[in-house]
Amino acid sequence: MTLFLIITAALAALVAALLGVALVRGRRDTRAGEAFDLQIYRDQLREVERDRKRGVIAEAEAERLSTEISRRLLAADARAGAAGDAGGQPKRLALSTAILIGAFVLGGAFALYATLGAPGYGDLGLKTRIAEAETARETRPRQAEAEEQVPEGEEASPETTAEYRELVQRLRGAVAERPDDLQGFVLLARSEAALGNYRAAYQAQRRIIELKGDEATAEDYADLGDMMVLAAGGYVSPEAEDVFDAALARDPEQGVARYYAGLSYAQTGRPDRAFRIWDALLRESAAGDPWVDPVLQQIDTMARRAGVNDYTPPTPEAGRALPGPSAGDVEAAGEMTPEARDQMIRGMVSGLAERLASEGGSADEWGRLIFAYARLGEAERAMSIFAEAQEVFAGDDAALRTIREAAQGAGIGQ
Repeated sequence: MTLFLIITAALAALVAALLGVALVRGRRDTRAGEAFDLQIYRDQLREVERDRKRGVIAEAEAERLSTEISRRLLAADARAGAAGDAGGQPKRLALSTAILIGAFVLGGAFALYATLGAPGYGDLGLKTRIAEAETARETRPRQAEAEEQVPEGEEASPETTAEYRELVQRLRGAVAERPDDLQGFVLLARSEAALGNYRAAYQAQRRIIELKGDEATAEDYADLGDMMVLAAGGYVSPEAEDVFDAALARDPEQGVARYYAGLSYAQTGRPDRAFRIWDALLRESAAGDPWVDPVLQQIDTMARRAGVNDYTPPTPEAGRALPGPSAGDVEAAGEMTPEARDQMIRGMVSGLAERLASEGGSADEWGRLIFAYARLGEAERAMSIFAEAQEVFAGDDAALRTIREAAQGAGIGQ
C-alpha cells in the first residue's frame, strides 16, 4: 500500500510539474504570419532563378522580378523583427497559477481516492477475495454473540395494551406448566414476536418444531430462522443459516428461506451469489410475496457489486404457477397412501419431462424438473436433466444461472 501511494504521488507531482513548467516558460510568438511570408518569397526567388536558367523568361524580366521579390522579402523580414517575441507570461501570475494547478492535481487526486477508493486496502485477485470471503463466512459471529449486541426488550406497538401483555404473561405460565401443548406454543411464538421479544419467540418456535418432529414443515423452519434473524438485529448467523437450509431441504422453493440465504451471502462478501439467488427468486415470485420489496430494495446494489451492469430487475407477476409438482401438490398428497402419493407425483414429473423434451420450456420449468427428480431420490436422473438443460440454454447466461441455482438447491450443482 505504501509503494502504491508513493508511485501515485510521484506521478501526480510529475504531471503537476510539467503543467507548471509549461505555464511559467510559455511564450507568445506573433511571428507566424511573417515567417510564412518569408518562406513564400524565398520559394519565388528560387522559381525565378530556375526559369531564367531554362530561358523561360528574359534576363531583364528575371532581374526585375528578383528585385521586386527581394524588396518584399526584406519588408517581411523587417516586420518580423519589429513584431519579434511578444515576451513571456507575467512571472508572478504564472507562478501562482502553477502552484494552484499543482495543489489541485495532487490534492484532488488523493481526495478523489479517499472518497471512491479504499485507503489501506490492498489489491486482491478474485480467487483471493473469494477465499477471504469464505474464511469470513466460516468465522463470522454465532447467534449468541450477535444477540449480545442487540438490546432485548418489548417493543410494544400501539395495539399491544397492558391487558394484552398481561394475557401474554399468563400464556407464558400456561405453556411452562404444559410443555407439550403445541397450540399453546404456537400462540406464544406469535405473541412474543408481536411484542418484539424475538429471542423468546424463536425459543417457542423451536419447541413447536420439536413437538411436530418429522411433520414440521418448511414454513415452520423458515419462521424459526426469521425470528432468529430479527433477534440478531437483521444478521444471518450460522445457526440461522442451518435452519434455513433445513427449510429448503423440505421445500427448495420456500421464499423466506431463499431470501435469507441470499442475505447471508450479501453479508459475508459474496454479492455474486446473493445476486443470483435473489434474481431467481424475483423471477419466481408473485407481486404480493413478502420478500419481494426487501429484495427489490437491495438487488441493484448486489448487481453492481457482482459486476452486472445495466441490470433491470424482473417484475414479479400478479401470481403464477409453473407446471409440475409444487410444494403445495406434495402437501395436498399428504393424506394419500404412500403408493398413491408416489404415483401422483411421478405422474406429474413424467408429464413435465415429456413436455420439456417435446416442446421445450423456460429455465424455471427445467429447474423445477431438476428439483422434482432430486426430491424423488433419483439423483442420477436429476443430474442428467441438469446436463441437458445446460445444453439447451447454452449462451443464455441468465437462464444458465437459474438452472445452476436450481441444481445447487437440489444438491447436485457446484
